[in-house]
Amino acid sequence: MADTKGQGEGGRLREGPAPELKELAFGLEIADAPILLHGCSLADLAHILMLLEAGVVPEESGARLLGHLLELHKVSVEDFPLDAALEDVYSNREAWVRARDEEAAGWLGAGRPRREPATIAYRLAVRERLLGLCEQLVDMVGALREQAAAHIGTIMPDYTYLQPATPTSLAHYLLSFAYPLLRDLDRLRGAYDRTDRCPGGIGNINGTRLAVDRVRLSDLLGFAAPIENTRDAMWQVDQPVEVMADLMAIFLHLDRLAEDLQIWNTREFGFAELADRHARISLIMPQKKNPYALAFVRGITGIMVGRLVSMISVGKSPSAQMDNRIFALGEVPRSLDSGIKTVRLAAEVVRGLSFDTELMQQRAAEGFIHATDLAETIMLDGGATYRQAHRLVGLAVRKSLERDRQAADVPTDILDAAATEVLGRPLGIAPEVLAELTRPAEVVATRQGLGAAAAEPVEAMLEECGEMVSAHREFCSKQRNRIGASEAALLSEAGLRAG
Repeated sequence: MADTKGQGEGGRLREGPAPELKELAFGLEIADAPILLHGCSLADLAHILMLLEAGVVPEESGARLLGHLLELHKVSVEDFPLDAALEDVYSNREAWVRARDEEAAGWLGAGRPRREPATIAYRLAVRERLLGLCEQLVDMVGALREQAAAHIGTIMPDYTYLQPATPTSLAHYLLSFAYPLLRDLDRLRGAYDRTDRCPGGIGNINGTRLAVDRVRLSDLLGFAAPIENTRDAMWQVDQPVEVMADLMAIFLHLDRLAEDLQIWNTREFGFAELADRHARISLIMPQKKNPYALAFVRGITGIMVGRLVSMISVGKSPSAQMDNRIFALGEVPRSLDSGIKTVRLAAEVVRGLSFDTELMQQRAAEGFIHATDLAETIMLDGGATYRQAHRLVGLAVRKSLERDRQAADVPTDILDAAATEVLGRPLGIAPEVLAELTRPAEVVATRQGLGAAAAEPVEAMLEECGEMVSAHREFCSKQRNRIGASEAALLSEAGLRAG
């Protein structure tokens, strides 16, 4: 009968694990099985196949072992009998094979530490999810581009400190969220490249006397290359921190958009309304349509802050203390899963938005929103320094509000009085020039510089974003094809070797 003891029991240890240890620590590791089991299976297959090719494992035993591993590979997570008494996913898999073939199972751990299969599985799981997140971000940028393209001519007030600042276009506003997400895509691709490195074949930290071919192992698993230093490969504490930090940047960008839209969705602003499918009713106040999707995005952003800090905290350990990594094995992939779903939700919220464009354009003419342009015109055409022009306009706005708290523009007589006070003379600017400044669309049309709000630079940005989206989409497609081909080749080669 096969030995069902854990790895240490009956050897170095006299007794099995305490019930409390099984329930808490080993239970946590077993809970990560749905994330790690598939990758552990691939790691085991690649390891034995590589050892067979190197002549480390006897041909007959190795072939039988590959056969058992291929059979186990077909067992679903739901059907696999996990037991916390066996400590972790690797030990449970080994016990499954031992119950069928004690001798063949004895080769499974040759030349590698206990944590290696899970470390490989973690990287495979994170790599897969980073691609999924990239794909969702591409779609999110696409949603912003779609709305922006429809609103190039929609004039609205832009705000700082929730105060009317300057007229702009809705398209320009929306694209200000597309570019940060494109930077997030660049960061994710960097994290993907660094994750796409194989930690396998490290032996006893400093390598092994066995004929382990780390490059072959990496190729079998579909990694771009092995991690160079075997000790560094044990656990790169910066890897989970980098991934969580990149994910946190995405959530910050989504949170800022969600907060803006939540403000815009109020009756007081009235600029935007969510589609009903992204809202929620109040069970006590029947008139309310709550922007629940936006509140959820903002809430989960706070959760992600804590998860980033936790990954930093578990990395604070001696350099060879690997067991801290168990907290990253499930936490990082689950966080990425949440990120994928949240970005998908945000993209659909953006697509479902409706805007009150008439109200936006009306508000763009209120609140002295042309004040900066007025000051610049005085500087250019009125013979004043910008400091003088700034003081002049600020004085004119104050006097206008003292006369009428609802004023939205500076009357000519007050502007002349302010000019006399600041410059000691009237402005001498043609009335028609000053009148143009009160028409927000004409103000926006003057923003012709790179990245500005006029139609031409906005259209150029739309095109640029489209090109960047296409490049990221192509990258994701190529990586998926490469990974799929590598996994299929591994299973095929293992099947041929198993006979």
